[in-house]
Amino acid sequence: MQKRVFQLLVDNNAGVLSRISGLFSRRGYNIESITAGVTADPRFTRIIIVTSGEEDILDQIEKQVAKLVDVRDIHELKPDNSVYRELCLIKVRSTPEKRQSVIAVADIFRAKIIDVNIDSLIVELTGNQSKIEAFIALLQDYEILEIARTGISGLERGTENVIYLE
Repeated sequence: MQKRVFQLLVDNNAGVLSRISGLFSRRGYNIESITAGVTADPRFTRIIIVTSGEEDILDQIEKQVAKLVDVRDIHELKPDNSVYRELCLIKVRSTPEKRQSVIAVADIFRAKIIDVNIDSLIVELTGNQSKIEAFIALLQDYEILEIARTGISGLERGTENVIYLE
């Protein structure tokens, strides 16, 4: 099994995300994460899809998605030539006695405490998936109440493969 990160540039039309996820569903392909947001040009949306499978399946996914009407461009964001980031919010049970130790762990990872309550903290962390996984592993000594993750967002380094759409 391999993992691939695909970047799509699509027309910013109603239902485009549904059509893309429907293709994955109909074909039985798995989406590990999907993020979408408008680009600098509001006519287009950038979608990042992380999926895994055998190489021939992943090649098939790329070809099938490229055939969809609203898809203007699709290409793989290769790890050695791209920057990936993910945002994670974690709510941790935190009594006043344990609060300082949770904050100390957050400081090591350059995470931000964005909410403090009587019995919990919410921590915000941005980074690559391995950083987030390591942070979550260290918080296992505390009671994690909730986690919200955005999924990977990414861009290719440099200007060589920037797509200009008319």
